[in-house]
Amino acid sequence: MSDLTPNTYQTLIDRIATCLTQGRIQANQQVNTVLLETYWQVGQHIIEFEQSGQERAEYGSRLLPQLSKDLKQTHGKGFSRSNLQYMRLLYLAYPKRQTLSGKLTWSHYTELLAVSDDLARSFYEQQCIRENWSVRELKRQKNAALFERVALSKDREEILDLAQQGQPIESVQDVVKDPYVFEFLDLPERNLRESDLEQRLIEKLEQFLLELGKGFAFIGQQYRITLNNTHFYVDLVFYHRILKCFVLIDLKARAVTHQDIGQMNLYLNYFRAEENVEDDNEPIGIVLARDKDEILVEYATGSISNQLFVSRYQLYLPNREDLQQELQRILRGEP
Repeated sequence: MSDLTPNTYQTLIDRIATCLTQGRIQANQQVNTVLLETYWQVGQHIIEFEQSGQERAEYGSRLLPQLSKDLKQTHGKGFSRSNLQYMRLLYLAYPKRQTLSGKLTWSHYTELLAVSDDLARSFYEQQCIRENWSVRELKRQKNAALFERVALSKDREEILDLAQQGQPIESVQDVVKDPYVFEFLDLPERNLRESDLEQRLIEKLEQFLLELGKGFAFIGQQYRITLNNTHFYVDLVFYHRILKCFVLIDLKARAVTHQDIGQMNLYLNYFRAEENVEDDNEPIGIVLARDKDEILVEYATGSISNQLFVSRYQLYLPNREDLQQELQRILRGEP
């Protein structure tokens, strides 16, 4: 030990720690892959047994309860009737075992298999892979009807592409939503002040960032701008690491006005001139209001060259069945 300097010894410790961490991650991934393949094979055996004519008729609806009872006696926990049903569904939904992703766990797939619509399931699967969602986050996005909300603004070809590839971030339009849904705030519909909304969003920043989407980094709240000794304050400022630009959000607990749009345009001009550095792209401004008049917004933004958007927020989702009916209408190509 006397021949070792503190720096070289610490380097050894760091290298071993990195090696162990990577090894454990790879081991966990390998175990997960084997587990998925095993459960897929169990599902295959169940389906093949069910399709074997006379035996299927003999067992009928008693098959899974009986199978669960016998397997638990010999192999312990993990073979409840519901788990066996999910293994069966895994084989039916993914008849080619190679299409299962080693990046997702069995818990991910049980959540995905609970989605009956193939398009929606494929979308959530791709988003899990792209965004590295935890099971908890997958549940939250499902409950918030993310697929329906995203798909309602797309045409049929884009919906099919979403289901295959997830939601990409390639342009400003891919970043801005309309509407944003803030169910996680658990706020009353009426008598909401802008300051209350802003403070609750900051308190629930993790959930807010998830609602905004991939790539957002929080910069500041009530970001001050000073012009000729007059102070202005941008409610929320973010930086988008994929688009490499500032994103400014101004919150309004009422319908948007043309003055709100003009004020955001001022903020964007300031950020472009004073805050942007050499590699930054044009800033994005979002006036996030309780409601908006489309015609007013069209006229108020008509001559603005900045990337300025007006979006609505809602504190709660509409009826999920209404969302699904609207999505099916779009898929059928109806106006």
